[in-house]
Amino acid sequence: MRFRTGVLVGLVAALTAGCTLAGNDADNGPATVTLVTHDSFAAPQQVLDAFQQQTGITINVVKKGDAGALTNTLVLTKANPIGDAAFGVDSTFASRALTEGVFAPYTSPEADRGPQRYAVDSEHRLSAVDVGDVCVNIDTTWFAERGIPEPVTYDDLVKPEYKDLLVVENPATSSPGLAFLLGTIARYGEQNWQAYWTRLKDNGMRAVAGWEEAYGQDFSGSSGKGPRPIVVSYASSPAAEIGDDGKPRTKALLDTCFRQVEYAGVLAGSPNAANAQKVIDFLLSQQFQATVAENMYVYPAREGVALPAAWTTAAPLPPNPASLPAETVQAGRERWIEQWRSLLGQ
Repeated sequence: MRFRTGVLVGLVAALTAGCTLAGNDADNGPATVTLVTHDSFAAPQQVLDAFQQQTGITINVVKKGDAGALTNTLVLTKANPIGDAAFGVDSTFASRALTEGVFAPYTSPEADRGPQRYAVDSEHRLSAVDVGDVCVNIDTTWFAERGIPEPVTYDDLVKPEYKDLLVVENPATSSPGLAFLLGTIARYGEQNWQAYWTRLKDNGMRAVAGWEEAYGQDFSGSSGKGPRPIVVSYASSPAAEIGDDGKPRTKALLDTCFRQVEYAGVLAGSPNAANAQKVIDFLLSQQFQATVAENMYVYPAREGVALPAAWTTAAPLPPNPASLPAETVQAGRERWIEQWRSLLGQ
């Protein structure tokens, strides 16, 4: 989505003035911080340039797949880190990264302005950058044209009227797929979630490798060409589906949302830790946080950051998303994924 010019000018001016970030090291000569991210990282180049002008630090972005692939890469390379800082390890994988010692302790001066609400580590090795709750999304036009009531809850998805309408992502290969699996475990419990998934399977649910395939190819609401009007996506996805009339063509089912938070941290063993810390400060700053909604379709972790006006009705932040304790996810994640794969034959 195009970044609004007026807002961008203000952000660049604020960054150049050095209003909120850590001290200016420009006099020490040029420096580069390698930021390892997932593939969905996006930021206006003008804002990155303004950060470089203020601090003398150039951010070199290296993308490594989705949150799961990113976490795996960081764990496998922890003895010889491929960057100085990382962004995009989410709450479904954070416990693994912390257990494996991927990140170094660092408490950003920006962290107490909202990110502290999502803290997962007493050593502050990870700081929350954004929130992107995973929810079932529906194509409201598809249902209206056929006179079929819209589903609302998890239980609705296994009803006969919604047979062959749902597409989900594989939790072994997809971050939203894993979040949806965790949401069903939070809803139905350790003893009953497999029975629920059996009913989904029997009702014609389709499972694909990742979000791009599910949302871009199978879902009818994104292009009008997919065959299925129900998809696992994000609470913010309807903000990208606003029609010429100013109304969203899709909506998220708020009863099915699972809280997903994305984190950033300094990589343990980086020889460039001091500059990497300044990049973490930047990701938590008002200036960067004001860009995340329109560039990455997620909600800023920082308090007091305004969302685009259309999000008020199209994509409000879910008020009561499900969640599971990090230690519960860490203990059960791999077992649940294997059970899911056995159940679905994948």
